[in-house]
Amino acid sequence: VFLAGVGVALLAAAEPPRMEPAGGWQVKVTCDGASAVLTVDPPDVATVADEKYDALAVFQGPCWRCGTPLLGTKAEACSVADALENASLVVRDGPGAAAKTYALDKDYKLEPRWGGFGRIDGSAIPADKPVYASYRYAMMRLDSVVLTADKKLALRKGVPHVATPCAPELAAGETRVGNVWIPGRVDAVAPTMLFPILEAAYPEAKVAGPTPAEKSLPKTLAKLQAGGTVRILAWGDSVTECIYLPFEKKWQEQFAARLRERFPKATIVMLSEGWGGRSTGSYRSEPPGSPRNYAEKVLGLKPDLIVSEFINDASMNEAAVLENYGAILKDFKAIGAEWAILTPHYSRPDWMGLKQETEIDQDPRPYVHGLRLFAENNPVALADASLRWGRLWRQGIPYSTLLVNNINHPNERGMKLFADALMALFGPAEAK
Repeated sequence: VFLAGVGVALLAAAEPPRMEPAGGWQVKVTCDGASAVLTVDPPDVATVADEKYDALAVFQGPCWRCGTPLLGTKAEACSVADALENASLVVRDGPGAAAKTYALDKDYKLEPRWGGFGRIDGSAIPADKPVYASYRYAMMRLDSVVLTADKKLALRKGVPHVATPCAPELAAGETRVGNVWIPGRVDAVAPTMLFPILEAAYPEAKVAGPTPAEKSLPKTLAKLQAGGTVRILAWGDSVTECIYLPFEKKWQEQFAARLRERFPKATIVMLSEGWGGRSTGSYRSEPPGSPRNYAEKVLGLKPDLIVSEFINDASMNEAAVLENYGAILKDFKAIGAEWAILTPHYSRPDWMGLKQETEIDQDPRPYVHGLRLFAENNPVALADASLRWGRLWRQGIPYSTLLVNNINHPNERGMKLFADALMALFGPAEAK
């Protein structure tokens, strides 16, 4: 749905589409024998006047959630980086210009990148009184370059959104050639904002010989094929807990729905154990009786299959993965459970050491490399979702537009990539 209109004929052309800055807000596009210089609109700037906050928090906390986030620049659970025009912020004790204006760095502080603001020591702002904020901020947008039915290149403007913009719907006969990403407050088109569409979808691997499930999940697969009851535990962090999406949009529920369709005679029981902000080590350190005790809440369920997702383990290096995940594998073997590891999605680029969202096929995190080595050398299935996230740029998608908190929480489309990676373990579906 997101890339409806991408044409196979276009992708099979002699040369892929090319997009390059042409100065200011212009983009030069060449595709399928057509060439044009197109003008892109600057970022859409929203103006907020007298936005009421019943109380202003103290200026403390991590940078992405410091003090009180401005509502305009707020994504899910935190602020959006680089959206606020800092100099535009005015904080008063009432609506209108006649109200008392509070002083920056005397009464309150502002987190300069993330747009959170809060009271400081000696502030004239009462802890229990409202404040009113006026400010301007830039929104994100995803515009599309299209090839029209008469083989002309044109630009279609997307709908602005604070964090997760989608490409615009196309008219009949139009084919999407690429996308121009407006990531917020930018002054001109840069190469990192241009996403020519190089492939219509992730290139699914051709399975030669046994499928990954046949090799690493034989007991689970046999139960599915025999129409038995299969208990699956989704074990992870906030991405698995996923309190921010409807139940059916979670990755584990998308996976369960597709398993039921693939194996209609089987009974799929999907269990979930997710703990926001925590890691595998957090679970394993919890004492007996804790609501998150590993032995009770993970091992004690004795599922047939455990699918683990832990982006919060991403600080591990290869050696730590082999040590920690090796101990977990012993525990899973002891209860007779099979294991499928989901490699994590990409988080915001600066947290991954990335300078752009194009040409990022290879995940730079040692943790992901460690997971791949571990799965290669142990009887564990690897659902490599990271590979899918790393190729989104080839489909014209800046991956961060799939993160509802602008950091590391995937939206429904991002969750689908996990389900895609898990279903790929079972190989292509048989034709009906």
